[in-house]
Amino acid sequence: MAASSEKSGEDVAEILGDVTVFKADAGEPVKFRELWDQDEGIAVVALLRHFGCYCSWELGSDLIEAKARFDSAGVKLIAVGVGTPDRARMFAERSSFPLECLYADPERKAYDVLGLYYGFIRFFFSSAVPQAFSRINTLKKAGKNYTIKATPDDTSGVLQQVRISSCPSSPAFTGLGGMFVFKGKELLYAWKDKKTGDHAPLQDVFDVCCKIPVA
Repeated sequence: MAASSEKSGEDVAEILGDVTVFKADAGEPVKFRELWDQDEGIAVVALLRHFGCYCSWELGSDLIEAKARFDSAGVKLIAVGVGTPDRARMFAERSSFPLECLYADPERKAYDVLGLYYGFIRFFFSSAVPQAFSRINTLKKAGKNYTIKATPDDTSGVLQQVRISSCPSSPAFTGLGGMFVFKGKELLYAWKDKKTGDHAPLQDVFDVCCKIPVA
């Protein structure tokens, strides 16, 4: 079920539109409003945790499989992760995630605008931790080329980072992700992960944005 949003859908789109993220391929800054047609374009915006999180690699693998269906329905896939563009490229190269769909948000600005959750309790003491172990084979497959080097830190690149080494409950380390569907500036679907690995059910996302039959 879609999670509720504190702001109206159009307010969310307007505020999110001013957020700057960075293209994974060349590291160029780009405003969110430039990522899809703000009049009629349909976009699935997936907010991963950070690029060194195993659950992000699992979600990335699922999105790779889903991309053909999104493409056939004319839906644009946009994935954002916490970290610098070089970490995003590392994630893409090792997971085969399409670079043209991937963006870096080193200061977690989009996550704050969308009101995504973070915190020590949600991250470490959530019921999803044992649930993640129950998906161990899926996680292993998704992370077969995993590297912890994709994890953000305070010295990567030239962008300001949150210090996770001295603050284990910081949003950069314990922050969760989410998934949103927009048609232009209209918010059609909102999902905020409530705990680690609590990804949006992709079938629900398909039901919202993919109305045409898949060949």
